[in-house]
Amino acid sequence: MKSNEDDLKNTRRDYNRQILLEDHAAADPWKQFAAWLEDARNENIVDYNAFNLATIDDHGFPQVRVVLLRDTGSNSLTFFTNYNSDKGKQLNATNKVCANFYWSQMERQVRIVGIVEKVKPADSDAYFASRPRESQLAAWASVQSAVIRNREELEANLAKYDKEFEGKEVPRPENWGGYRIMPRLFEFWQGRPYRLHDRIVYRLDADFAWFMERLSP
Repeated sequence: MKSNEDDLKNTRRDYNRQILLEDHAAADPWKQFAAWLEDARNENIVDYNAFNLATIDDHGFPQVRVVLLRDTGSNSLTFFTNYNSDKGKQLNATNKVCANFYWSQMERQVRIVGIVEKVKPADSDAYFASRPRESQLAAWASVQSAVIRNREELEANLAKYDKEFEGKEVPRPENWGGYRIMPRLFEFWQGRPYRLHDRIVYRLDADFAWFMERLSP
């Protein structure tokens, strides 16, 4: 019988679905990203808009979690969260982040490095209003990242706010809203056979124009 250690050492697969050459890539990384995001949607990938968001805590350690992309307008990537959560506090302290999308079915990932800022309150209001009522109530019930005694405490908070807003629209909590990432670098990774993957990077030059480079895998 194989051990878990044997599986970790020997589990592998080749990547051979597609290629990514400079002649195939868009000159604008936003067009390239939009095309790959649409491919992921058309592939019927569950949570195709999910990405890993890396921040830095006050001890200098990176912290990573999965969040959902909700908008790509104005040359930025928008997601929503609790401003008082660990990630919110880290974003307030250090506005430099890294985002990583991984679509295993397509053997692709996109890494994005950028600067983050809060979206306008009106934009947060509009998105909050579009959420299901249960999710709106959850934003009030959860003191995100805080230690709680048990599950019952969370459910009691939910019941409390459900009663408080009964028969009324649920307003957006002041400590809940959106952030937008303004990229400074895109890296598009396409899996290729024998680990000779394609890696195309877009960087901003001194005039804030995008230029393309290939990285060795």
